[in-house]
Amino acid sequence: MTKLIVPGDPVPQGRPRVYHTRYGVRGVDPAKSRSYKQLVQHYARQQWHRDPLSAALRVSLTVYRPIQRSGARAQKIAKKNGTIRPTVKPDVDNYYKAVSDALTGIVWCDDNQIVEIAVAKFYDDGDGPRVEIEVEEL
Repeated sequence: MTKLIVPGDPVPQGRPRVYHTRYGVRGVDPAKSRSYKQLVQHYARQQWHRDPLSAALRVSLTVYRPIQRSGARAQKIAKKNGTIRPTVKPDVDNYYKAVSDALTGIVWCDDNQIVEIAVAKFYDDGDGPRVEIEVEEL
């Protein structure tokens, strides 16, 4: 099993803007999603020193969101300890989509190789906002 860490505020996959051209319809990632995918690729290239995997994969993604500044002290402590989990938008699947698209061609050849996923959202536990990715060949 291999673990990758992407520090910084996690960014979910945004809705693509659709443009109609004379050649057909084209979808373009929002700028924020595009720059986050580049950040994920940057850290992946620093931490992944092998060829992309080609076997069936199990991927686990843990998202650590920043804790809001407002709120009671006891509530902030409970968020940091994992007692209170983020039940607000964005959805976990949007975080997963951004990361899995970014790692295609670096960690795995194609994201259709992923046959098992687990995604969890937590508040920052003191190590800073980040995304931790665990990849295991089956």
